[in-house]
Amino acid sequence: MRLHNTLTNKKEEFIPIVPEQVKLYVCGPTVYNHPHIGNARPPVVFDVLVRLLRAKYKVTYVRNVTDVDDKINLEASKRGISIKELTSYFLNIFRRDMNAIGVLPPDLEPKVTDHIPEIINYIDKLISKGYAYSNKGHVYFDIASFDGYGKLSGRKLNELLAGARIDISELKKNPGDFVLWKPSELDGIGWESPWGYGRPGWHIECSVMSHAHLGERIDIHGGGSDLIFPHHENEIAQSECALGVTRFSNYWLHNGLIRINSEKMSKSLGNMLLVDDLLSEAPGESIRMALLGTHYRQPLEWTDTILREATDKLDKLYNATMKGGLPYQEHEIKNSIYVKPILTALEDDLNIPQAIAELFNLVKQINLSKDDTLIAELVGALKYGASFLGLLQSDANVWFKKINTSIITESEIIELIEKRNTLRSSKKFIEADHIRDELLEKGIAIEDTSDGTIWKAIN
Repeated sequence: MRLHNTLTNKKEEFIPIVPEQVKLYVCGPTVYNHPHIGNARPPVVFDVLVRLLRAKYKVTYVRNVTDVDDKINLEASKRGISIKELTSYFLNIFRRDMNAIGVLPPDLEPKVTDHIPEIINYIDKLISKGYAYSNKGHVYFDIASFDGYGKLSGRKLNELLAGARIDISELKKNPGDFVLWKPSELDGIGWESPWGYGRPGWHIECSVMSHAHLGERIDIHGGGSDLIFPHHENEIAQSECALGVTRFSNYWLHNGLIRINSEKMSKSLGNMLLVDDLLSEAPGESIRMALLGTHYRQPLEWTDTILREATDKLDKLYNATMKGGLPYQEHEIKNSIYVKPILTALEDDLNIPQAIAELFNLVKQINLSKDDTLIAELVGALKYGASFLGLLQSDANVWFKKINTSIITESEIIELIEKRNTLRSSKKFIEADHIRDELLEKGIAIEDTSDGTIWKAIN
């Protein structure tokens, strides 16, 4: 497997630190509102990666939850409830929405508020080693103390020290120094610490939780490309200085962001698309397919037609699974020659669009074949290959809406479609149209596509 490492800006062969084991950490949600479609892309991308890795390795997947943050504090204050009430409510919504789009839960889902003692100890260690300093209840990381600062993002340390694009504070030694701990009002949200009553800064939490659950070094750290700087840059500085390691994560993976009709998604533009709202427009699997439409490192353009197009693709895939053959057994199909192109695409830096193209290549072969044994293998390969993408996880009849078997059976539908196709090949179009009408009367709509004839039950 080869992955594009942001740290080196090149594709590298993936070699885990411990053979046959993978430690993966992905930055998770800040839970104070409903997740929007941009929040959903990292969970879907890294869900595909985890599914792929688990075919070869024992994986420990950690995705944190930020449950204390200035935005959380403000929202809880507005609602007149505790941050625990607020974050528990929205964490459940996040989990529900991710489940609806086929995202498997991580192995561990640590919360910041459960790690405050470890955060305080971690900061204390940075101070004692000379990498951080306190000033009037604040604790800052001194970026000048770490020679490697900027190695992930490519930012130049001398520019950061000079204050380029960084807010200047009289409490800091350098404009680029970032906060590890900050004071809270006595009646506000906070914890006692050696520096006074306060709360942790944003960046320190991931370093602490990664160390707490995965150890000093991990194989892969992931998140959206908007986290490269400053969040992940700061994580590297904190972790490598506190732990005394030179590369606390071997591979850094970042997904591209989502644009709505060629505009950046933002509250100010009023174009925030909530996952919950999208689920009222289309099945969760269609949302997932739409999120997988471009290479994970590239921006994704979310258009008015993207869900309809994604649903149409899934119609074709599900229809192909109904063409016959016995239920596939993973141990029998995983080494099939028809699965290999899908895995080859995914192992090339998660080339998901190519993997989807290979699924449709199988659909074409299924539609053209007259060999029942071959069709069974092709359908098995299609389902098994799609499982790495989290697709085709439902029964086709459920996807198309359950057919009324008292009126027509699945085998009768397929038989009539084949008869119609034979008539069309003989240019007997009137007779072929009669079959289309007959199917429609029995609640079955058909559509001729480049990949063959697909059908679905209609109300």
